[in-house]
Amino acid sequence: MGNCQCFEGFGIPKKESFKVCICGGATSIGQQLALLMATNTMVKELSVYDLEGGMVPAEGVATDLSHLEFPCRVKAYSLPAQARPVKDLPAACLEGCSLVLVTAGVPRKPGQSRKDLLQVNAGIAKLVVEACAKRCPEAIVGLIVNPVNSVVPAMARLYEKKGLDPRRIIGVTTLDVVRANKFVFEATGAPVDSINVPVIGGHAGKSVLPLFSQEKACADLSLELRKSLDVRVQDAGAEIVRAKCGKGSATLSLGYAGYLLGSAVLNGLAGNRTTECAFVKSNVTELPYFASPVTFGPRGVDRVHQLPRLDNYEKERLKEAKSILQAEIKMGLDYAESTDLAI
Repeated sequence: MGNCQCFEGFGIPKKESFKVCICGGATSIGQQLALLMATNTMVKELSVYDLEGGMVPAEGVATDLSHLEFPCRVKAYSLPAQARPVKDLPAACLEGCSLVLVTAGVPRKPGQSRKDLLQVNAGIAKLVVEACAKRCPEAIVGLIVNPVNSVVPAMARLYEKKGLDPRRIIGVTTLDVVRANKFVFEATGAPVDSINVPVIGGHAGKSVLPLFSQEKACADLSLELRKSLDVRVQDAGAEIVRAKCGKGSATLSLGYAGYLLGSAVLNGLAGNRTTECAFVKSNVTELPYFASPVTFGPRGVDRVHQLPRLDNYEKERLKEAKSILQAEIKMGLDYAESTDLAI
């Protein structure tokens, strides 16, 4: 194989090009994500999968992307809403994929509980995840499906019940890092490409905990300002919804964040170990799932980093975040005990 070699001393095939699938690739988020992944020179083939009947068909997105001056081959796949991808999606969509990014599900409606939202969106995610379990069980599956704090544990547990690696399922929380970095830049004027704020915990509200104490650009910021930045990161999604007058949510920034996480995974698979924050099965705390810096390597998740020394404010916030996470993780695990992947 002309584009493979082995890591010295490990015998692990080193790849320089990969097949990627975007599930939900014709959605507002999926199109941005597909555009950026198509420009990644490590992506040799991109599958764009979505349901029929959307505002834009998957075929249209794939054709549009196929005109970009990059070596990536783009192919479209679509199914009617009532179809089951595990048996109806052509095998060629997922077979050979190293990375599957799933942007799917419905937004939370006013008054809707997280449990009700989970029942809907976990069901949607499960359709894709069971197809991945059948067609590309070694692929990293990055979920951009709310509520991430519950959907990821649910899907990872379903993988585990089938004897598959639960760390193949990861929650994409990179947007929290992107936001924290940008807000620190605005507050300090430090070079934005030098800022790297780790964001731990979960991916909703007060479960999100940016560790500004770990970024040297924040050293001179007052505690009150750091507290306000913390709240802004937590509420940043609502900031976008208000600016869009309720007619949309984060799409462009979320597509970009998904691209960063996807690129980190591919870099790792190619032998260039790369670290990004992600929500994964973890022993960093007493909780079974947690977002923290994760290093991706040739086998996928290579290392889930332990927490650094926190300041007093962050220690109190961590207690709050863990309390919220504990209930939301349990909700996902309870869902997983009520069903199985149909493979």
